[in-house]
Amino acid sequence: MIPVVGLGTWRVFDVGGSPSERGPLKDVLKSLVELGGRVVDSSPMYGAAESVVGDLASELAITDKLFLATKVWTSGRDAGVAQMEQSLKRLRAQRLDLIQIHNLLDWRTHLRTLREWKAAGRIRYLGVTHYTASAYDELERVLRAEALDFIQVNYSLGEREAERRILPLARDRGVAVLANRPFAEGDLFRRVRSEPVPPWAAEFDCDSWAQFFLKWILAHPAVTCAIPGTSRPQHLVDNLKAAVGKLPDAATRDRMAAHIRSA
Repeated sequence: MIPVVGLGTWRVFDVGGSPSERGPLKDVLKSLVELGGRVVDSSPMYGAAESVVGDLASELAITDKLFLATKVWTSGRDAGVAQMEQSLKRLRAQRLDLIQIHNLLDWRTHLRTLREWKAAGRIRYLGVTHYTASAYDELERVLRAEALDFIQVNYSLGEREAERRILPLARDRGVAVLANRPFAEGDLFRRVRSEPVPPWAAEFDCDSWAQFFLKWILAHPAVTCAIPGTSRPQHLVDNLKAAVGKLPDAATRDRMAAHIRSA
């Protein structure tokens, strides 16, 4: 079991080593664990993010409390192994909970390696990712043909393509789903601007737009965990509240989508 709201690290954790840069991120990780969160998703392509997560988690002595997910993003077996070894060092972990093949790059080669690592106990789970709807045909073929533990796709009120075939197929195949870009890279907040959350959102224990957007995602039966990224502790606290209380039913999700379309 993993909590349904985690933490993405793209851009926000790619910082230098100064206390002013890392201090807020340390507070974010500390609050994540204190409030019951565990999932932290990163990638070698996210600059310094893996190292920052690893350093701060070690300083806080919470590495073992986190569900650490990262990716392999290169071509060739040897390059893939070297990159994954580097991720282990950067994240300061003896083993990783999840390694995903980023954007399906050389996925056949890396999937063989990941299965070897899983059998050896170096990782717990393996998966694949993509962030563009144009790749969903290939993602669907891989999902149908291969035994996977996780997939990660972009899914939000602003990017709904995954719900057509990918999410139902993942559910049928028993594959966990990490939903990234839950705020459509900030576009959803720009749409609502200073508009208040509709009063009927209280029916599913929602009192902020972040919770509104996240609860819509989490109410999809195929979604396992959403991973919004933030460098602000107050936003982390707000995001995690989406994991508490009621979720909208199907009719309410439709109402939510209609509200955003008209915003």
